[in-house]
Amino acid sequence: MTAAPTGPATLLVIAKEPVPGRVKTRLTPPYTPEEAAALAEASLTDTLCTVLGAPARRRLLVLDGDPGPWLPPGFEVVPQVPGGLDERIAGAFAHCDRGPALLVGMDTPQLTAELLSAVGQEGHDAWFGPAADGGFWALGLADPTRAGALVRGVPMSTDRTGAAQQLRLAEAGLTVSHLPLLRDVDTAADAAAVAGLCPPGSRFAAVLASLAGAVR
Repeated sequence: MTAAPTGPATLLVIAKEPVPGRVKTRLTPPYTPEEAAALAEASLTDTLCTVLGAPARRRLLVLDGDPGPWLPPGFEVVPQVPGGLDERIAGAFAHCDRGPALLVGMDTPQLTAELLSAVGQEGHDAWFGPAADGGFWALGLADPTRAGALVRGVPMSTDRTGAAQQLRLAEAGLTVSHLPLLRDVDTAADAAAVAGLCPPGSRFAAVLASLAGAVR
């Protein structure tokens, strides 16, 4: 078991530059690559603004690509390392000099600052946010220097990824705080469901509504 420090966490967002044809490809069809990229940008922007609204020691955007006008001030931008998602997650945590640290993706625009605020305020070794598709939307570690051993080799992007990651945490003897189940935006059905859960002022919900109202 690791020592579990308390206090504001370092918050990391791992994301891909919202370029048509490179992001949210499972939204195409029914959406065009440009529309899918617009939805991805809106989801990322909502996520970044939510992270800005939560207490944090540092805020990092771990980015595959280049920053754009969608990036608000207040973030350190660092590049993703090469390799599979497990390597990229481990590489993201390597930017944290000490804990606690929490990593989220760009696919849950319904995320709230309240959900993030609990991390680091309790005496746990890890925080885990399961996703409805069997993956996970958040992973937090009191000691981020252990991320490599805890994440590398976990099979990613399957319906068993979350279970495999939780097993890895349990086998390491960590006490885990479980965050609520959230739904990722991968398909058009996901987008519609998630938009209905977004807080007022959501860019994602607004973009989706504008696309739904367009003549297709």
